Amino acid sequence: MACLLLSPGASASVDTGPPRVVGVRPATALNNAFGAYAERAGSPRHWTGGDSTYSVPTPAGQLWVFSDTFLGTVRPDGSRSPAIGEGGTTPFVHNSFVLWTARGPRTVTGRDRSGRPTSVVSGGGGAGRGDWYWARAGVPDGRGGVAVVYARYARTGAGPLDVAWRGNVLARFGPGQPGRPRSLTPLPSSARTAWGAWLERQGGFTYIYGTEQGPSGGSFLRLARVAGSDLRRPWRYRTARGSWSPREARSARLAGPGGLALRTSDELSVVRHGGWYALFTQRADQPFSAETQLAWSRTPYGPFTRPRTVYTAPEAGPHGTYRNANVFAYNPHEHPELERRGELVVSYNVNSLVPDDVIRRASIYRPRFLRVAIVP
Repeated sequence: MACLLLSPGASASVDTGPPRVVGVRPATALNNAFGAYAERAGSPRHWTGGDSTYSVPTPAGQLWVFSDTFLGTVRPDGSRSPAIGEGGTTPFVHNSFVLWTARGPRTVTGRDRSGRPTSVVSGGGGAGRGDWYWARAGVPDGRGGVAVVYARYARTGAGPLDVAWRGNVLARFGPGQPGRPRSLTPLPSSARTAWGAWLERQGGFTYIYGTEQGPSGGSFLRLARVAGSDLRRPWRYRTARGSWSPREARSARLAGPGGLALRTSDELSVVRHGGWYALFTQRADQPFSAETQLAWSRTPYGPFTRPRTVYTAPEAGPHGTYRNANVFAYNPHEHPELERRGELVVSYNVNSLVPDDVIRRASIYRPRFLRVAIVP
């Protein structure tokens, strides 16, 4: 893509506007690969569906990072047994990996003392009884290792959406050992911000994007950074005055058009392409919107252009693939390590507000992938 290469925060001498989207199509090979893997007969530790869908390139292969994950086997009719906790036989964990090597994919989970699968990250980091960890973004760490941010949650009621964020931790995994973290470090958690929605390394810094849940849906985007690549180093937070403060309480909401606070989805991505940063988010002004939107900024910290819809998930809503008003799309993420020149690779997740739907039709609960064609 013929964009000027700039350092973070720099301006172009001639502003030609952000890149333009000229086409979006399903990434059929990726979609088929995950579908075929999910439906392959496997052990009780075999991945059959998950959400979040972050990715980290490693020397061993592509590490796919998932939050809530169904394991086990998909039946010939496309259903799965209910989760073990609901009286069925399907193992269910709150986070997992799929490591995709040259020899193919394999599922990575933790194990309890009886050898049964558990979440890769559980307990520690201030977790109370009943708390769990959902994955955020990850980055390469050291020589072949991986560091992943996790957000700790707790249940607040009986409904599927009755959950609340409680804190953030950093899990570090050694080379070739993603099944068990070698360390779990508490991260800043005093400003009601779930950090790690995205991690972007540029210009000698690692930028850490966080989301603050809004009072009427959607999230506000905040930004921190560390010098270098080790997220255990001191954080500095982007303030309303445009400076960087060591105090998390001074972190400010990033701006969109007109300087107003930008509204985003809870998970997203912000990736540099030449002299621009591409923000992928789910449309935030409508509950459970099926629209994936794209905004641009000259800097990692905005202001961002108005998010524009580039794709509407065909699976979602009463007129979608499943003809089910409860099915929705969410959590768009870019995967820059998979991209070709002039094309962005983006994933999103599909789920249902009725948990039994993803039991009856296992194919609902899998990531989908897109190829977004852009020109300068």
